[in-house]
Amino acid sequence: MIGLSARLEGYYTRYYRDTLGIPGWRELVAVRLADQAYEGRRLDRLERALGRSVLGCRLLNVGCGTGGFNAVAARAGAAAWGVDADPEAAAIARARVGEGRILCGPAEALPFREGSFDVVYCYSTLEHVVEARQALHEMVRVLRPHGVLYLHTPNRWAWFESHYKVFWIPGLPRRVARAYLTARGRPTAFLETLQPRTLTECRRILAETGARITRVLDEDARRPVGGPLWPLVRLSYRLFGVRPYVELVAIRGEDT
Repeated sequence: MIGLSARLEGYYTRYYRDTLGIPGWRELVAVRLADQAYEGRRLDRLERALGRSVLGCRLLNVGCGTGGFNAVAARAGAAAWGVDADPEAAAIARARVGEGRILCGPAEALPFREGSFDVVYCYSTLEHVVEARQALHEMVRVLRPHGVLYLHTPNRWAWFESHYKVFWIPGLPRRVARAYLTARGRPTAFLETLQPRTLTECRRILAETGARITRVLDEDARRPVGGPLWPLVRLSYRLFGVRPYVELVAIRGEDT
């Protein structure tokens, strides 16, 4: 039987090397093989956004991937569940955190009862779903009254593509984007899975659900991209009020 470490290595090698064609794929795989520090930083970021510890929380990770965040959240005292649309990722996550806490399925149809969770955590997943409106409605549905949604997803108007890890021109037509990636020697199939959203879109959809946004964060706005073009990128973000990522906290109302 293939061990967990070998399964993780194979999964992330296929992702970073074969699917995305990232030159430094070995370093990224190494981070994923020893991901406690990486996922610990994500947990710390979540707790700062929430303004409290996850200790004692019923938490759902939508787009849980291979389960590293769930393992760290469980060690911090959360009762953590996960759901992912990728059967292989979900299977690896089950091997890490237990059979009963990881399910395979789309974000648009979460297999949980209404009001099941205190916190729903969704990091780098909304840009992959087909129906963002339905997915966000589902995330709010499974929250208890006054439960909290934490959402982090790339902004359509960012000057950086966070999956391929390349400088990007916002709003590129798909045909031009494919040509750009091809010119950089990158595979293009994964591009078809990406539908980045904007903060305005997310605000509108969450308002439909009855959830109330309490915080919009911009921690990633200071991360330099584009090398010598960074001053111009930073200026454009400031002039047009763009954050490179949509990062927000929203609370479900009592009557949602």
